[in-house]
Amino acid sequence: MKRPLLLLLFLSLSAHSLENRLAGSLSPYLEMHAQDPVHWQPWSREVLEQAKREGKLIFVSSGYFACHWCHVMQRESYRNAEIARLLNEYFIPVKVDRELNPALDEHLIDFVQRTQGHAGWPLNVFLTPEGYPVTGTTYLPPERFQALLRKLHELWQGRREEITGLAERALQALVEARKGGAAATVVLSGARLRDRFLGAALELADEISGGFGQQNKFPMQPQLHALLSLAGGERGDEAESFLRLTLAQMAQRGLRDHLGGGFFRYTVDPQWSVPHYEKMLYTQALLALLYLEGAKTLGEPGLRAVAFDTLDFVVREMKGEEGGYVASFSAVDGEGVEGGYYLWSRGEVASLFSPGELPLVLRHWRFEAWENGETLALPLAGESLAALAKEAGVSTGEMAARVEGWRQRLLQARARRSLPVDHKRLAGWNGLLLAALAEASRAPGGDRFRQPASELARYLVRVHWKDGWLLRSPPGKGGEVVGSLEDYAYVAWGLERWVDAGGDEKAGRLSRELVGEAWRLFHDEAGWHGTSDALLPGMPAAEAQEDGALPSPAAVVVALSLDSGEERLQEAARRALLAGRPRVQAQPFWYASWVRLLVR
Repeated sequence: MKRPLLLLLFLSLSAHSLENRLAGSLSPYLEMHAQDPVHWQPWSREVLEQAKREGKLIFVSSGYFACHWCHVMQRESYRNAEIARLLNEYFIPVKVDRELNPALDEHLIDFVQRTQGHAGWPLNVFLTPEGYPVTGTTYLPPERFQALLRKLHELWQGRREEITGLAERALQALVEARKGGAAATVVLSGARLRDRFLGAALELADEISGGFGQQNKFPMQPQLHALLSLAGGERGDEAESFLRLTLAQMAQRGLRDHLGGGFFRYTVDPQWSVPHYEKMLYTQALLALLYLEGAKTLGEPGLRAVAFDTLDFVVREMKGEEGGYVASFSAVDGEGVEGGYYLWSRGEVASLFSPGELPLVLRHWRFEAWENGETLALPLAGESLAALAKEAGVSTGEMAARVEGWRQRLLQARARRSLPVDHKRLAGWNGLLLAALAEASRAPGGDRFRQPASELARYLVRVHWKDGWLLRSPPGKGGEVVGSLEDYAYVAWGLERWVDAGGDEKAGRLSRELVGEAWRLFHDEAGWHGTSDALLPGMPAAEAQEDGALPSPAAVVVALSLDSGEERLQEAARRALLAGRPRVQAQPFWYASWVRLLVR
């Protein structure tokens, strides 16, 4: 009787695998794929077991809700019946929200970057049942994607052992490559390390448009923040001039929403003109912190106004219904048009204003793309209030009132459009926001941010800290997601900043507990781990984590430990700095947060 029972169980498991299991997910990104004909599975240990049992490659597709090309690939490929058939029949298809599984995404994107020379989202990687990456790609048009699926299946059927061996050896090479740059070196003094960082940063600096590089432009807050802290010496004036240019360009051009407030994630051109239209919570928090620091360091109060405007937008527009703040606003509007929520035709703008108002409106918000022959344009910063007031023969105060009225008219028209929102509330990103709100509340004129900061601190303690564990997102119908290193680091940082701003000591106690838990869960003799539950072989561990779009969470933990007053944590931090120093000295630009600590 046992044999039929086991057979029935096996058939039940197999039948269950042939279903899309994303319905009811706490991730809006996963939820939007719940109606795909692809039999998506959520990432879990069971996926690996199922792949081994069925002898299939695992197809992991990682993305996020605000990603434009993720939406395009869903529409073109994952809703395509033939592509869905191939994925369901030949592979174990897995959908991952990178914002809920940052350590897994980091591992896979590093593989694709090193093997393909570029990476991004949607990120699509094929794994052996053992978890060795075979190959990966980003967006592909449907005909190329379908051809890839057929070719991989053919190769897997005929050369499985060979492919598995190659993938295992490639993973070993990847793990060794990640250790590169960490050979023993002469220990540089703080001054020499600072000079090496400044030299590396200024070598990459765009002296014409600001920012780093000559292609698309990311804010790169960790590097800019380090420049603010470390500018000095022979190249100090050069660094300060670059910072002033960069902060002005980011605030005045297309990276920023000049009507509703807030910053987009990056621009697709080197002049900061054309944004990728997604708005991320972490972008707002980190750039608010950057502009607050810039106002103090560079002595420019106007930078503080940019930070305040950004936080006003977040508090007004991004607050979740049950507390905390949502993850992002989509790059595509409700009609599936990238940037459609933010772009204007000349006729739309003209219809909202009288003939006497329109010329001044167009001069205050420069619609640059119209000048280049485009039919749709994003408002940019144009002429100042003082210049418009002089032209109109009124006081600056009167002109400011008029401009605000015009802005509200444009916003009311824009509000009739639809913009999808990722309602996830992520602990780490809310921790970054708490740090920004706390800092803003201490700045001149920032009293209005004290109440939102207090509410956010209470929310994090009440909702995300459960039974000695920090949850990355609140418990929901799709279960719980335990926090990663970045959650522990950023929430601890936000709580500590709130205590410094006069918050209650309960927040301080939890901050220190989170720091201690971060060492216990995410650090060992191999270095720092992004997750406490790595399911794949070769998941990254490093003596010092690089800065990315967000500051290195390990560096945040080390900084908090050094300032904790607890000898145990301080000693652990000193050992970690010593272990990571060779890597930091070899590539200081990419370890800007660590450079700040070592120079200190």
